[in-house]
Amino acid sequence: MGIKVGIAGGIGSGKTIICHVFKVLGIPVYNADLEAKLIMNKSDQVRLAVMQEFGDEAYSNGVLNRAFLAAQVFNDAAKLAQLNRIVHPAVIQAAEDWADAQTAPYSLKEASILFESGSYKKVDYSILVTAPIEIRIARVMERDQVTREQVLARMNNQMSDEEKTKLADFVIINDRITPIIPQVMALHHQFQK
Repeated sequence: MGIKVGIAGGIGSGKTIICHVFKVLGIPVYNADLEAKLIMNKSDQVRLAVMQEFGDEAYSNGVLNRAFLAAQVFNDAAKLAQLNRIVHPAVIQAAEDWADAQTAPYSLKEASILFESGSYKKVDYSILVTAPIEIRIARVMERDQVTREQVLARMNNQMSDEEKTKLADFVIINDRITPIIPQVMALHHQFQK
């Protein structure tokens, strides 16, 4: 078991590409968002709790009905918080078990809501990936084929970069101007000491 590092960034910040650079360096990366989707489909306990809270429509033929659930929570902070209370503990525990099994000098936990969920407290260091809002909006519009208004609605459900920066140990700037490789390499060397 090595050092546990959490990495987060708002939608469109480019945290996934930063994680890819770490992977190229041989660092294992746990994608909490992807694992959450798997857990929501595979964990009987989570599935039951989601259906009790959101109804049987939350699953279709035994598979998570993501469109239905997204429609329930995206504009309702209370419902989103309830979903997070169901899913986050299972994902956080799975991430801890995974990190404990790693043999690299350090491992990364990529989580969109590392700071919002409080799971940044369970890692040794946290990294925030930031980018200017207009770049983030353009990235998400292109990636997800959605409107500017839809991107802004998603962003409004996330903690601001200013708030996250206060909680983060390190910040990587992904603004298309500042080279990311030297930033990643500096952290890579630091975490191996």
